[in-house]
Amino acid sequence: MTPARRDALLWLAQRWSAAVLALCLAVHLAVIIYAVRGGLTAAEILGRTRGNAPLAVFYGLFVVAVSIHAPLGLRAILSEWTLWRGRSQAWAMAALAVLLFGLGLRAVWAVVQ
Repeated sequence: MTPARRDALLWLAQRWSAAVLALCLAVHLAVIIYAVRGGLTAAEILGRTRGNAPLAVFYGLFVVAVSIHAPLGLRAILSEWTLWRGRSQAWAMAALAVLLFGLGLRAVWAVVQ
């Protein structure tokens, strides 16, 4: 794969992940507003999330989008602002993606288990 093709695919991945994040964030904020206005306590909210498979899928998608979007954005910023490029940067961003994915899924599991 040529560097130009790779960069184009990474650009598309960041834009698609941004679109998914925007949708997920809007739904997430709407749920927060609904819960707060309804006077739900943290215990009541967690009671409603336990064993909720659709919620796990939704927040799992949120985690995947963040895991793609954040490292790609940071990669672009680092490439523009510093001299750090190449394989070491790619590996560091891949490690960040894996870290975000693992921590995010752990949080989703904690809320729905």
